[in-house]
Amino acid sequence: MIRQRVNLRTPSLAYLVRALTAVVGLAVLWYGLMVVLLAVKVSPRTVNSISAYRTLYHHAAGLHATDFTTVVRLVAGFAGLLVFFACVHLALQEVPRPYLAREPFTVGEHHRGATEVAPRALERVAEIAAAAHHQVTAARGRLGDQELDIEIRLRTARSVADALRDVQARVRDALEVHGLPTFPVNVTLTGYDRSTKRELA
Repeated sequence: MIRQRVNLRTPSLAYLVRALTAVVGLAVLWYGLMVVLLAVKVSPRTVNSISAYRTLYHHAAGLHATDFTTVVRLVAGFAGLLVFFACVHLALQEVPRPYLAREPFTVGEHHRGATEVAPRALERVAEIAAAAHHQVTAARGRLGDQELDIEIRLRTARSVADALRDVQARVRDALEVHGLPTFPVNVTLTGYDRSTKRELA
């Protein structure tokens, strides 16, 4: 019997987030080390030569209000907004995205090997069998752990119960004809596709 396992999909940008996180972590670790060096009385000039902490501080402290013109403020504001949205987007990439990972199941074993069938192949057989009904305009199958669900759309609302029973029987017969395992088949009506529409006067 087929079993479904929940896996987590990792987006490509998630690796960029992790790389940026590693860079920030290394920067914090590096300047933390500089603080330790200053605490043990290492020459500030030596520490500044390898970290430029004092140069950066003097540059920031030397800024005045006149340095921030209207153009500079607009550029800084829009750049900050874009960086904010980019960071939010990157943060969302780290949100887990679970999905069901389905494995092929074995339908026959012998001394030379085994025959495996992918879940999608069984679903496709069921969809083709359901679509063969003259009332069905669309069919979609989904194989679960213990059952096979078929969603169908019909042309009209006439004889819905008969159409559902017929589709269920067709799917079961198709599974037997192809030598596939039989599952409880659930058929669900999702809508109608009428070829003609009447306008209300």
